Amino acid sequence: MAAPTRTAQENPTHRGSDRLSDNPDLQNRRATVSAHADSTAPATAPVDAPLQPIPAILPTATVELSLFAPTIDSAALAGDFTRWQDLPMTKDNAGNWRIAIELPDGDYEYRFKLPTKSWFYEPGKIVTITDPKATRVDPDTGNGVLRIRQGKIVVDEYHWQHDDKPLPPNNQLVIYELHVADFSGGEADIYQRGQFKHVTEKLDYLADLGINCLELLPIKEYPGDYAWGYTPQYFFAPESAYGKSEDLKHLIDEAHARGMRIILDGVYNHAHTDNPLAQIDHDYWFHHQPKDKNLAWGPQYNYEHTDPNTGIMPARKFISENIEFWVGQYHIDGIRFDAAKQIENFDALRMMKETGHRIAGNKPFIAIAEYLPESPDLAGPLDSGKPMDGVWQDSFYWTVGDQAIAHGNPDIERIKDVLHPMRRGFSDCTQVVNYCSNHDHLRLMPHMAKSLVFDEPAFARAKLAATLVFTAVGIPMIWMGEEFADYHGKAMDPQKIDWTLLANDRNKELREHYKKMIHLRRENTALHRDDLTFFYEHVADGILAFVRWDDSAPPGKQVVVIANFKDKPHDPHEVTNFPDGDNWTDYLTGEKVEIKNHQWTGSLAPWEAKVFIRG
Repeated sequence: MAAPTRTAQENPTHRGSDRLSDNPDLQNRRATVSAHADSTAPATAPVDAPLQPIPAILPTATVELSLFAPTIDSAALAGDFTRWQDLPMTKDNAGNWRIAIELPDGDYEYRFKLPTKSWFYEPGKIVTITDPKATRVDPDTGNGVLRIRQGKIVVDEYHWQHDDKPLPPNNQLVIYELHVADFSGGEADIYQRGQFKHVTEKLDYLADLGINCLELLPIKEYPGDYAWGYTPQYFFAPESAYGKSEDLKHLIDEAHARGMRIILDGVYNHAHTDNPLAQIDHDYWFHHQPKDKNLAWGPQYNYEHTDPNTGIMPARKFISENIEFWVGQYHIDGIRFDAAKQIENFDALRMMKETGHRIAGNKPFIAIAEYLPESPDLAGPLDSGKPMDGVWQDSFYWTVGDQAIAHGNPDIERIKDVLHPMRRGFSDCTQVVNYCSNHDHLRLMPHMAKSLVFDEPAFARAKLAATLVFTAVGIPMIWMGEEFADYHGKAMDPQKIDWTLLANDRNKELREHYKKMIHLRRENTALHRDDLTFFYEHVADGILAFVRWDDSAPPGKQVVVIANFKDKPHDPHEVTNFPDGDNWTDYLTGEKVEIKNHQWTGSLAPWEAKVFIRG
């Protein structure tokens, strides 16, 4: 588990004795003034040299800081620029506490002090909090970091380079889910945790694999230096252990340069117990107690609560502003909403989806819910009134990855339901995300090992799983390292994926299979559509065949998959009702395939899937 972080109340103040005096430019100018004033200063120029003019003190500008906290009775600002003395703030009619200060350009630490209204404190206790909207948090002190450039408060000075690059639409996405800390970072050192810059270094690897969308586990500032990020503490600041905001923007920018979208895993059901809002007035933003104590990970946002004095719904206000910030400031292309089932408020979820699309404008965006069990009631386009664009189809994992692949017990009817989600009420191929593992589930290799499936049989099943993920109706997703059979189990402790596996022939061969199937998924338009027909099944032999097609591109794109879900070979096996057409090719071998009288006859190895293409 992550180590606890220092709370704002524990912040040392020694760093803030006089932050202005730490400014190098100001130090140099004061030194120049002192040298001219001190007649004993050593000469640094000829006696007859003209006296240099005394530089002016750094120009200052007026900036305003604010804190939305309608229910409290007073608030004060303190920072290294005040020598940590309190400056009283003024409350406006909307419940915002404001203060204007004059500061030169620079970086400053600051915090707020106020009498809390949270029920777990003594009434009126003065608490010191970090700004809930701090865009950078000092990891040592827990203070917010204020950056002023050219007289304005800024997040950073990053200049975007690749905003003009075209990005794939939702129906063409191939998602790669990764945890920044364990994905990469000094591969020779298994203890070196990864950062944003290390993910950037791996973008060419991911591009070569065919990935066109990265989904990052939560990257908002959390307590300590290592965690998965599912208890965010500061919602507007990137995790400092991963690098600076500029590093994250550079990662996103370089991903866009390669035609990759970025989806962030957004935790909007709950926050960490030390979240500043919980310290100000817990019950103003959160439920007094979580609605389900068995699924409680921290204070749970109350999306039903309305302030009777202002008409504002505080939780919705804060979260909508947060989504606006990340989409607008960091140019992200989608959000995966964690624990949406626990949010249990379709109006709030719809607001989140609409906010993301509104800020994204004409750029592609997707809102995906983790809502277990998944339901077609969740997913639909903007004009449908449904709260999300798509959902994680966790049934795909349980039916294919768990039951069929790991345990060798296929249920053909259930497999058909997850391969073709329209059978279950979904209406569009972008409404489900399919996977055979993710951060919440075991990777296939350790999962199969529990059933004593190892070596070549395990790799055969892994290839079958990949084939189905990339040819099913829906958006395919890979959990990091799955493409080369990483063996790490599910754990909250550091478990960096093992890149040395790519030196092994079987692991390289599996990655090449993934690469080839991803190429088919991206290039063959039949796999971008909603259409799928099951034309053959033999339940006793565990064989299922289906066709995907696109008639809009003459002479018509077609992809046929024949899958053997059993641990025995079939040589030969006759598959009837094969689709019309000639010029069929075995996609994985490149060999021409002869189809006579709508029948294919050939061999199927244990756990093998044949993939045929036409057009």
